[in-house]
This record gives sequence, C-alpha cells and structure tokens, in this order.
Amino acid sequence: MPPESSPTAAVLTYQVMGKLGLPVPVGELAAKSWDAIIVGAGHNGLACATYLARAGKRVLVLESRERVGGACTIEEPFPGVRMSPCAYLAGLLHPLIVEELSLLARGFDWTPAVNGLFVPFLDGSSIQLWDDDDRCEAEIRGFAPRDLGGWRAMSDVIRRLRNALRPAGGRDLWIGDAPSDDEIDQRLGSDVEARHVLYDWSMAEFVEHYLTDERLQIAYLGQGVIGTNASPFDAGTASIRFHHSSGRLGGMPGMWGYVKGGMGMVSFYLSDAAREAGAVVATGVPVARIIPGEGVLLAAGEKITAPIVISNADPRRALEMLGDAVEPAWRERVEAVPIEGCTVKLNVLLSELPNFTSRPGTLEPHHYGQINAPLTKSEWKAGFAAARKGELPDQLWCEIYFQSVHDATVVPAGQHTMSVFAQYVPYAFAHGSWESRRNEVRQLALHSIGRFCSNMRDAVIDAQVLGPPDIEEKVGLTGGHIFQGECLPQYMWSRRLSARTPMPGVYLCGACTHPGGSVIGINGRNAAMAVLRDLQ
Repeated sequence: MPPESSPTAAVLTYQVMGKLGLPVPVGELAAKSWDAIIVGAGHNGLACATYLARAGKRVLVLESRERVGGACTIEEPFPGVRMSPCAYLAGLLHPLIVEELSLLARGFDWTPAVNGLFVPFLDGSSIQLWDDDDRCEAEIRGFAPRDLGGWRAMSDVIRRLRNALRPAGGRDLWIGDAPSDDEIDQRLGSDVEARHVLYDWSMAEFVEHYLTDERLQIAYLGQGVIGTNASPFDAGTASIRFHHSSGRLGGMPGMWGYVKGGMGMVSFYLSDAAREAGAVVATGVPVARIIPGEGVLLAAGEKITAPIVISNADPRRALEMLGDAVEPAWRERVEAVPIEGCTVKLNVLLSELPNFTSRPGTLEPHHYGQINAPLTKSEWKAGFAAARKGELPDQLWCEIYFQSVHDATVVPAGQHTMSVFAQYVPYAFAHGSWESRRNEVRQLALHSIGRFCSNMRDAVIDAQVLGPPDIEEKVGLTGGHIFQGECLPQYMWSRRLSARTPMPGVYLCGACTHPGGSVIGINGRNAAMAVLRDLQ
C-alpha cells in the first residue's frame, strides 16, 4: 500500500476502496465551468483526466457506479477478501503511464509471474512453460524433445513482432494515433511469419506450424482466444496471442504479474493522480445523455456544461447516450464491432491451493505463475459451438491465478484466492437464465479444474460467478465483453475506433479505441493528447 504521506489528495482512493462519492453537491458541480467531462472512471478515463488536468484543463469525471475503476477495481466478494471482479494480472500496463503518472511513487508494486504457464493433462503428464527461456527449454526437452527447435522459432516470431511494432521508447506504435497499414508493412518488412501471426493465422495454425506434440499445441491454444468470442480454429486468433505478449511492463518483454493489493490498485493510483492534478472525480452520478458541444445531462435531470465530453464507456453505451446526435456512418461502424462476451469469471475463496495430481503439492512453483485447465481440440470445437447455440459445453477452458500466493494481504490468514477466467459460455441461454443456471456454471467450472486435482471439492469455501450479463450489469460493459469489442485483426490498428468521433467535442478513451483491450492506460493518454492537439 502507498505510504500515508503520499503526495496525493487528502483521502487516498484505496482508503475508501474507490468509493469517492460526491466531492460537493451535484448542483455545485453543475454551476462550475468545465473544460472537459469524462464519462466513466475506468482506468483509461482516469489516465485521460490526469493528462488533461496537468495541461491546465478543468476536468470533471463522472462515474455512475459507487466506486472507480470499472472492470479494474477492488471489491470484497467474501468477508475480509479483496479481489478485482474482472481484471486479474498486469502485463500490458504501458510503461509511459507508470513513469509519467508516478505510479511507483504512489505505491504501485508488482511481482512478475516468472514461473510462467503450468498446464496439466489427464494422462498424468504436465508442463511448466517458464518465462525464463533456459528453464522452459529444459521442460520442453523432457516433455516433447522434437519440438524444442519449433518452440524456439515460435517464441522468436513473437519477439520479432514485439520489437518491430512495439519497441521500447517513443517508436512504440501503441502511442498516439493508430498506424496505417503502410506503416505496419514498413516495420514488418519481409517477415512472412510475422504477417501471418498479426493478420490471418488461427491459433491452431500458429501452434501447428511450429509444434508437433498435440499436448504442447493444446497447452497454448487458449492464449489465442482470451476474452475473444472466437474458436482457436478461427482465422486471426493468433494475433490475440501477440497482443497479450507485447507488453514491456517493468522493462520485461511479454511479462505478466501480480499487483500488490490487487489489480484495482492501478485504477486507485490513477484516481489519486487525477485528483492531485486538479481533476474532480465524482461517483454515483450516472449520465443519461451526451450533448455534443454542450456537455451532459445526468440521469437525475441536471445539465453540466463543457465543450468537450470524453466517453470511457463502451461504444454501444456511447451510442445510447448520444441518441439522435450520432452521425449515421459512425453508428454503423460502432455497431459492426461484435461485443457479445463469452467468458465467465469466478472469484473463489479456498481453504488450500489446488493439488494437481500431475505435480502433487499445495504450494508448488506452478502456483506462483498462471495455470490453464486445457481442452482437447475436439473439446475446443464442441465448446465454442455449444455456447453459440446458447448451451453449456461439457468442459470449460480455465485460466487460473492465485493472487494470495504473492500477496497475503488480500485474504484472511490460512486461506487463498483463486481467480478463474473461463470460456465458452453463452450470453443468453437457449433454455433457462443466468439466475437459474448460475450454480450449474459454478459446478462446471470447478469440475473443469477439479478433474486435474485431488482436492478441489473440499478446498472451495465459496465462489462468486459472473457471467457476461453480470459483467454487463456490474461493470457497465455491453454484452459483458471485457475489451469493449473484439480485438481480432479486422478490429485492430487503423480499423479500431479512434479517440476522435464525428460529433463535435465528443471523444472516446476506452478499450474500444487503439490499441485495444486490457489494463493498458495508453488509450486514455492517446485520447488526452488528441484533445489537446485539437484545442491548439
């Protein structure tokens, strides 16, 4: 946690768990003169507010929910247990955000998950794909020795893409407006494999191009569909693997890790930065309408004026708030981006960590990284098809994280947290509803993990289940899509929504904009820079 003397607002955001409330009555906010209003206090909105306020702009951030952070916040799903409802690991948080907004000085601390990805199999084998190349190669040499060269080549194409498109420093193509296709082409040169990964390979094609052992192939398949309503056999899903491997947090290329206190601390630090810079953040204030060039109309009826409104809400919500003011071609572009989620998030309280039968023990090296409960190729295909028909699959692919292993402050002594990110599930069931089938989903997810463990049934104390409609209601993300719309190639780079819109004075700053979804923060910075350039 940050020191009490941290040079931020009088009450630090984490001290009230993001529940900032109203700094003054709404009438007083409406009577003030504002340069910009930001609708939504997600991490990108808070980053945007900070940059604008530092530039001398009078900024008001309005959040409809009681706490800041959106999908990246901290709640208490069980007594004495603090977890983020959606976000779970940091990896794509942009180094510029960390540096320029002084996150380290505010208390930001993270533990890199150097133990990598552990994948058990039903035949009793398993593999730990360490983030250290030497240790990972040793695992592969003992697991699938014929694939060692292919694994090196597969890792190398990701490195080449990252170095070409996202080099350290100011040439990172995530900074600023999205690059044109020509700019990307110039960066990639004659690298045919890199082009396939970025534009057209499915995740299945990607792994099959480099690896021959089917277990090793399926160990990686889920990394191409994280939060994506597509099968790993669908074109373009390999690009999802690159997107999530392209970070440079802490100067560690491709690394992910655990934020001390939980992922919501990122939003809380950004909230402190914004308020310290002079922005006003108000929670529990829903916006009903965005009036281009004039400001916003609150759900309670008050109008707050500002020449600029920046929406941190997803683009479908922005359409709703803009109403008849939407430019028709822009509406068509927004509505063309798929935004129906297919993931279920489980926040689980455990009496002990899972004991995986392939590598027994309840506090082993694999518990410090991330764990996948894999699917066979036929299970992947059947599962995706079932969810598309409004049905539950026989098994879920599950990605699993244990925050409490790295940070005991989030849970009572002797207990552990388990975050489970699983797919595929339907947004709407063909038969029944999420309320009537929630326990069935809970049992399915825990069974999908438990078939690799000896103690899952006894270890679970409680579990919170958040399907796509729950994420939609709790966080405000249309369709429960955690990235505000698909991140497949046809919706990325210059084809992703811009911070600028055709409506005068209206901008976007969320994950729907370049460079896409995850806890990044650069989306908010990009929007702020666009606003400031347009004001010159």
